[in-house]
Amino acid sequence: METPTFLQKCINTIRFLSADGVQQANSGHPGLPMGTAAIAYTVWTRHLAFDPQNPEWPNRDRFILSGGHGSMLLYSLLHLTGYALPLDELKKFRQWGSLTPGHPEYGLTPGVETTTGPLGQGFANGIGMAIAEASLAAHYNKPEYKVIDHYTYALVTDGDLMEGVASEAASLAGHLRLGKLIYLYDDNRISIDGSTDLAFTEDRAARFSAYGWQVLHVADGNDVEEIDRAIIEAKKDARPSLIICRTHIGYGLPTRQDTSKAHGEPPGDEELDGAKKNLGWPVEPRFYIPEDVLAFFRQVGEQGTKKAAEWSALFERYGQQYPAEAAELDRRLKGALPKDWDKNMPFFEADPKGMATRVASGKVLNHLAPLLPELVGGSADLTPSNNTFITSSTAFQANNPQGRYFHFGVREHAMGAITNGIAYHKGFIPYAATFLVFTDYMRPAIRLSALSHLAPIWIMTHDSIGLGEDGPTHQPVEHLASLRAIPNLVVLRPADANEVVESWRVAVQRRNGPTLIALTRQALPIFDRSITAPASGLQKGAYTLTDLGSGKPSIILMASGSEVALIYEAGKRLSSEGVSVRVVSFPSWELFATQEKSYQESVLLPEVRRRLAVETGVAQGWERWVGDHGKIIAMQSYGASAPYQTLFEKFGFTVENVYQQAKSLL
Repeated sequence: METPTFLQKCINTIRFLSADGVQQANSGHPGLPMGTAAIAYTVWTRHLAFDPQNPEWPNRDRFILSGGHGSMLLYSLLHLTGYALPLDELKKFRQWGSLTPGHPEYGLTPGVETTTGPLGQGFANGIGMAIAEASLAAHYNKPEYKVIDHYTYALVTDGDLMEGVASEAASLAGHLRLGKLIYLYDDNRISIDGSTDLAFTEDRAARFSAYGWQVLHVADGNDVEEIDRAIIEAKKDARPSLIICRTHIGYGLPTRQDTSKAHGEPPGDEELDGAKKNLGWPVEPRFYIPEDVLAFFRQVGEQGTKKAAEWSALFERYGQQYPAEAAELDRRLKGALPKDWDKNMPFFEADPKGMATRVASGKVLNHLAPLLPELVGGSADLTPSNNTFITSSTAFQANNPQGRYFHFGVREHAMGAITNGIAYHKGFIPYAATFLVFTDYMRPAIRLSALSHLAPIWIMTHDSIGLGEDGPTHQPVEHLASLRAIPNLVVLRPADANEVVESWRVAVQRRNGPTLIALTRQALPIFDRSITAPASGLQKGAYTLTDLGSGKPSIILMASGSEVALIYEAGKRLSSEGVSVRVVSFPSWELFATQEKSYQESVLLPEVRRRLAVETGVAQGWERWVGDHGKIIAMQSYGASAPYQTLFEKFGFTVENVYQQAKSLL
């Protein structure tokens, strides 16, 4: 039984375990953990369903620390409740090789649900998790078996609410009436620069009410009973809930409480000792955990393990009565693919007129959708342009959680972060789509998907100046180079419809990182695969499409996407003049870079130093593959507004120019 004295003892354990970690590291953010310890205590001991022995228990509640700078709060909770996070790891906070980095990292620390740090990302990730829960529940629950039934909680901050991604995501969450989403807002009214009065004076409650959220207030963020009542109330409402908790940053610090000095620097020994004295806590030893407090938290963890065991028994009974549904859900949650899912993939016959790769992508997507129920996704209000609608399903809405398609609205950044949240949850292969140029608006989410080893599929159409009349604001020039710079992101730019098929095959099978497929607006010829290499070469990143002429190649022409047809035609012209030419389709630098050196050299013959690369983007990066004796035909400026055929001519992306530039190397 929690007496008031014991309750405060537990909260202060969280508070000072966190502060001690920051002080020992001489780096970090003590203010959030010290100010929100009571909120965290209430959520974790009275509401959160979790199993420290099985952090991946599918029906656990999710807890997101969106203000990831307060990571010591989360590490303290994970250690206390019995996760595989020893106290020594807390003592190594922010140090090389520890499980306790400065901001939480998914996949590194047991129990961490999301990689947070850039503010607003965790806020939006949680909305993706709530969508995932609602979708799985709608598809698999039965009246007598609620095998998917959990909440998503987040601790969010002023900084989260200031970020635009949170506004975008909150708007969509309200529209979708995600009632199992409960966010507790650390309303401490302090930012790094000082008081939030400097820049953040809007009525946050009114704003979230307008989004369609239930808004509740806790006058004292240290009052566990008041926080508890608010969470109970939140669970009764069909809308997402924001609980605004008035807190004090750096609670207890003698001179730094309620100041920006408490935010992002260690308090110092004297200040920290003063806080402990203020709150009746032993000054020594550091990292002090009273035995009765540890026993209590471990009991909370054991109760969670018991809940998980009860769920496993429920799922076993569910499987006996609904074996097909149970098997499919289990497969999805484990991330396994159905047997022979790609056995009968589409094949596109040779056609000089061809089709846009975005159109081919839509055909492949809709071939796969009935075979892969876990394949879900949507577009940022560009569905007809992106060709991303799942025709065999419907749109996910508040009254239709069975739908597999998401209308994200014009919210690219939130779309990316929400899609990551769906991936974090597990049970899905999520995709999201917009124009390639608008990856600028969602780059933080793309980067975090790569950092977190998530596997969403990013579908980006209108991939070059080939989109034409919309002009330079919509024509990506530097985007391929910038995306290729993101570690663990595989960028694919298929050259024809059959390479699109292979792109989807790669993306669906890839489980340790995201894949981005860049697709054309304009039609591209479909190569005659009876006289060229099969499109399966895409799986290795680059491959010899064809060798033209006789004997050893004198020059290698290489390109990605729409420009492969150009180099192919230029190569045929050169070969008609007696020049032996190798034509290389180069859809993915990342995949090619992972191949054995022997394979790389079999494609890019090291003895052939005359090389020409062609791409309707900036040249940056192609030097690696072209070498010192080659050339690159690329964009030197932004595009322009004109029909795409005119743009290709004016910017030098013609068979004639490729031919002439190649001739100059011979």
